[in-house]
Amino acid sequence: MVQMKKKKALTASVAVLLATSLAACSGGNNNNNASPSAAPSGSASSGASASASASSAPQRDEYKIDVFSMLSNFSGEQQGWFAKVVKDKFNLDLNIISSNLEGGGDVKFSAMMSAGSLGDLVVFGDDGQKYQDAIKAGMLLDWTQNGLLDKYGPNLMKYASKAIEKNKVNFGGGSKVYGIGFDVGEGDGPSEGKDMTYNPNLRFDLYQKAGSPKITKMEDYLPVLKKMQELEPKSDSGRPTYAFSMWQDWDGNMMMNTKAWAGLNGFDETDGFNNGGFTLISADKNEVQGVLDEDGYYMRGLKLYFDANQMGLVDPDSMTQKFDDVVNKMTDGQLLFTWFPWLNTYNTPERLAEGKGFALVPFEEERTFSYGYNPYGGNRVWAIGAKAKHPERVLEFLDWMYSPEGTMVANYGPEGLNWKLENGKPVLTDFGKQALPSNATQVPDEFGGGTWKDGQNQINNTTLKLTSINPETGDPYDYTLWTSTLAQAPNKLEENWRAAMGGATSAKDYLQKNDKIAINKQIFTGTAPEVISDDLSQKQGQVSQVIKQYSWKMVFAKNQAEFDKLKKEMITKAKGLGYDDVYNWNKAQNEKVFEYRAK
Repeated sequence: MVQMKKKKALTASVAVLLATSLAACSGGNNNNNASPSAAPSGSASSGASASASASSAPQRDEYKIDVFSMLSNFSGEQQGWFAKVVKDKFNLDLNIISSNLEGGGDVKFSAMMSAGSLGDLVVFGDDGQKYQDAIKAGMLLDWTQNGLLDKYGPNLMKYASKAIEKNKVNFGGGSKVYGIGFDVGEGDGPSEGKDMTYNPNLRFDLYQKAGSPKITKMEDYLPVLKKMQELEPKSDSGRPTYAFSMWQDWDGNMMMNTKAWAGLNGFDETDGFNNGGFTLISADKNEVQGVLDEDGYYMRGLKLYFDANQMGLVDPDSMTQKFDDVVNKMTDGQLLFTWFPWLNTYNTPERLAEGKGFALVPFEEERTFSYGYNPYGGNRVWAIGAKAKHPERVLEFLDWMYSPEGTMVANYGPEGLNWKLENGKPVLTDFGKQALPSNATQVPDEFGGGTWKDGQNQINNTTLKLTSINPETGDPYDYTLWTSTLAQAPNKLEENWRAAMGGATSAKDYLQKNDKIAINKQIFTGTAPEVISDDLSQKQGQVSQVIKQYSWKMVFAKNQAEFDKLKKEMITKAKGLGYDDVYNWNKAQNEKVFEYRAK
């Protein structure tokens, strides 16, 4: 998955579709009217069985909670419609602290650990060293303490019981619960919606104008994208267009935008259990690549970007801009390619009706990575700080997020805004058709005002898998998969795309029918992922800095000679700092997972 970091100034909902992480992104399984303090408020149906609903409860004191998110790309107080929902239902204000924006993950985490508090609600990018160190240091609340989980977690126990049990067994000695993984869901096949986490999406209208040339391998996109750029050299606002516009703020152990090419070939930075390092692991084969392997997808990706830059296809702002800047450029029409369909903010209803927009343009060798359904929850973890003043209210809020009602509202707003129920089935409103997935549509004051995009949930972690079935409607949570949505007549772009793709109804439909999806098998081991030693961790940190710095330099090298020189320096320095030691340890952990896959 993309750590989707994703994996968001874009919006928590859109990022939610990334599921994945991208910068160190992975879906793993061992590794998503105030209410009274004494009564949990569940979903409309399930919560009522445990207690009175929040909306009918007596008023409680306002409570501002610090949400320390190692995934968010937003810092400050949550605004807009989601802030109003949380305020009205729980009388909570959410103050989001983003490690991505406040010194970086390691720096901010270390500072908060030293200060003795991780805030009230904590979101970990994975269940590795930081999460386990926080548990050992007593910085996280045990949810079983004083019966909190039993009293304030009815939805967690009903809809995510296996994820709770996994956390208890893996991290709580079989009795304590310190957190829960994201994207909890059960099912068969790819876990993504109409689109995959990774899709090679191009401006399909320009691709057709360019003659719809055949694309065999990933490098074959370059001449096609160059022709598309020549067809439309300027965006809607008159700015220059580029094939690739990238950002550094999601980089983890390597350059995330380069790692994305591995995702399009069935490899990712995690095996679904161990956290990322310097290996890329096949979703459905017992194969491992090293980041520095000469013919591996990472090194091929770097060469692809270098060649693209020589052709004028790479945005020169890529080394300095942030994710938000890329989103704005996408919306304006400056981009011609994206690895991630959830980034398609260009695809407004007006443009789609004109036949303009992004859609899947696959290559013959493609085998895109699917994270698969995971009843145990992925490795991005929700936790509660040990020093939370009112832990029961924090848990009550999180429990609601794991309910059908909370999942719908946190992603698509309260009923009546983007959606309504007709005969028990969700249907988009006129507003929803304009606003979703992440458009700057003005929200009525009664729902909180501001724009839909700015008001989205900024915590940037998911709870229940959106493609799983909502038991209260019988449809998936994902609005693109609702019965009513699928029954709508296709827009002009969809008509053109379907005709060109042999009648496929969606990207996932096409990829499934053509055996171009590699599904990662989820496992449950009953043990926590092994934590890397301090010595290897130090080496990994030093090596990752070298890989990231040199990767960006290689993309923007002046010529082939400089590219080759930088590549040689990167490999020499990385190996000199202990790359092989870390790689061999990563690979050994991956091979243990291969044994579980065979069971």
